[in-house]
This record gives sequence, C-alpha cells and structure tokens, in this order.
Amino acid sequence: MRALDVIDAGPEHAGAVVDIIRRSFGRRPHLDPPSTALDETEESVAEVLAGPGGLLVERRGLPMGALLFDESRSDKLGLRRVAVDPEIQSRGVASAMVGVAEDTAEERGKDGIWLHVREELPETIQFWSRRKYHPVSQDGPLIEFGKTLWLAREVPTPDAMRDLASRVAELIRPGDLLVLAGDLGAGKTTFTQGLGDAMGVRGPITSPTFVLARTHPPQQGGPPLVHVDAYRLGGPEEIDDLDLDATAEEAVTVVEWGDGLAEQLSDSWLSVSIEVRGARPIDPLGTKADGTHDEVADAEPRVVTVKPHGPRWVDVPLRSTLLS
Repeated sequence: MRALDVIDAGPEHAGAVVDIIRRSFGRRPHLDPPSTALDETEESVAEVLAGPGGLLVERRGLPMGALLFDESRSDKLGLRRVAVDPEIQSRGVASAMVGVAEDTAEERGKDGIWLHVREELPETIQFWSRRKYHPVSQDGPLIEFGKTLWLAREVPTPDAMRDLASRVAELIRPGDLLVLAGDLGAGKTTFTQGLGDAMGVRGPITSPTFVLARTHPPQQGGPPLVHVDAYRLGGPEEIDDLDLDATAEEAVTVVEWGDGLAEQLSDSWLSVSIEVRGARPIDPLGTKADGTHDEVADAEPRVVTVKPHGPRWVDVPLRSTLLS
C-alpha cells in the first residue's frame, strides 16, 4: 500500500472529514443509545477544526481516515470521531492517525491522551488496548481509555541526574516498580541515589552487585526503597528467587539491569533507560577491588528515556513534572 499522508486538518477540510465520519460510523452496528457522530455537519466539524483541530488521512489525494481533537482538558488531548473509511479497514490508517495524534499531544505539552470507546465494540477496545491505552472509568456504555506519554530528556551532569530522580520521586507511591537500563557507568546508581534522597530513606545507596538486593527503610515515614541489581541474574526465574513479592506492595522497588527480567513483578512499571552520548564503552572488568563498579566520572551527557507501562501510570503528569 502506498504511503499515507496524515494532514493537520483545517476548516477547509471539513467536507472531507465529515464524509469520512458519516461513512465510518454509518457502518457500525446499531447502538443504544445511538452515537451522536452522525449528527455532525460540515459546519460543526469546521468549528472544531478551526479550534482544537484534527487530522485527515489521504492516499493519492483520496480521504481515508479522520479524527477530531478535544482540548477541554488542559493536561490531556482528547480524540473524538476516530473514523476510517469502511472499505479500507485494517490497512494501517487508524494506527497512522494515532501515532500523529500522540506526536501532536507531545508538541502541545500534554501529559497524555484520552478518548471514549463503546463497550459494545470489542474490536475497537482491542485496537486501543494493543496500543497501550488502558480503561480509566466507565459511564454507561462509554469506557474512557487513557494513555500517558513517554519522554526523553538530556541530563548533562550527575547532579542533573539526581534532580531528575527527585522529580520522579514526586510521582511514585508504595508498590511502584522502576526498571533501570543502561551500560555500566551510565548513571543507574546515581539515579537511584537521587530517588532515595528525595524519598528520605536511610543510606548510603550503592550498587548492590553481590548483595543483589538491599532494603533502605524510610527515616521519617514514607515507603522503603528496595534496590536490586540484576546484572548477574541469568533469567526471570532468578528474580523470583529474590522474593521481592514480600515487599512489593509497601515498597518502591528499583531494579538496575532489570530490562526484560523485572517486568513480570507487576502489571505496571516505569522504565528508565540511560544512554551515554559519545562516551566510550565501559569495560565490565574495570571494577573496584571489592568487585563493584563506579559510576563514570566524566562530563558526557546522558539521554534518559522514561516510559510508563500499565494502568497505574494513566493520568500521571509524567511529562509536565519531569520536563518542567
């Protein structure tokens, strides 16, 4: 299939957008109460496109899909009238629109996206679920789905890494799981130190390479921090041997080298990936006398990517907190 063109639709596209909406929603099964999408007119759509805006998908100049934006919530971008020409279903049109909509939400400084889905449409529910949208609430037959957007930011110094971690600490609560990834010396332990300082747990926080897991109790209330180093673990089954389930509900668990191993511990987690830009690879054998490794003492900037996974992180102001 030839490449799709996803256009930022304006009032001049209202005719094409309303035509797609009518064709798409007109093919849906009868719903009770019925959808109001078929009440849309060229005038009502033009008004939305002149304000919050929307998207129009074309191929060879032929309209194939459309959606309208909703700016009624300051922190999230809403999606309305998500419509695809019924003659070309399952050809990537909806996925293309969703990808651009998420980019638009990011450009507009939003933390996430919300939309309503009818419970009588299981295939539509499955579509959004596959794209990591999660149900938030339900009002009659309308299920609200939401998704929190991920982010990446440059972190130039160890102090900036600790500051980023302290901002993450503002969002976490007992039971949260953080999975840290990055090469030796990238800054995973520095991040955990900043997190622990902000949480007010007892230190010092060092790399638990041989202990595998350390629990840092709170000094004045708050949850404990369980710090895990999965560097020497051979597989997910060895994570089970650490018996982290015993503290999972009341603690904040941070797993270094946990990518691909620790996600089984919860249905929701925050992945933190740290990339050193321009630095030489670190020799794993270049360790201290006690076998542990230091964080790299250089000025190479890091790029930290933070991605939320699972229903816990829906409605969390991740981007506005970490990018402010």
